[in-house]
Amino acid sequence: MKKIIDLSFLFLLFAFSVQAQSSSNDEGMLGTLKGGVRIQKAQKLYWENGFALDYANPKILDSRIHFGASYATSRLGSALGSNAIKQDNYLLSAAYHFRHQKALQPFARLNLGYFHADYEEAVFDVLPNSAFLTSIDAGLYYEFKIPLTICLSAGYNLNAGTGIAGPGTLFPVFYQMSVFYTIF
Repeated sequence: MKKIIDLSFLFLLFAFSVQAQSSSNDEGMLGTLKGGVRIQKAQKLYWENGFALDYANPKILDSRIHFGASYATSRLGSALGSNAIKQDNYLLSAAYHFRHQKALQPFARLNLGYFHADYEEAVFDVLPNSAFLTSIDAGLYYEFKIPLTICLSAGYNLNAGTGIAGPGTLFPVFYQMSVFYTIF
């Protein structure tokens, strides 16, 4: 938990330092960086919450392509104050935004990353507890007139676990909502 607090503090420190320098971004040379929270739910399993970043640059297909990074964990969701399995998702993503100059933007996204479940008891050491993630999701991205953006999507893990081949808590279908604040 201390690592998560440290990471969130570093993220906020970075966000405020970049925002202070954003006056040099008047012509959009740096693109747009958004940071915020991610709320994720695996269908019929855990709530996982965490942090997310979203970056787009007008030099890359006129800001139609967005790159992202996110961390979602059940430690800040279903496992907070319960005996649910503690699991972590680390994702890098690339999304294509349709109607990119409108407030409401449908998108399709490819995610790559790493999944780890902490079963905590030595008796479960024989079970697979980690996997590389490949998932796709699609949804809606809405940019408000204030520096706030909401992203909703439904996705599918292409390499979901069965408990024998891959972690049993890595379910195929997930839903996510991210709320971003525009840093620059």
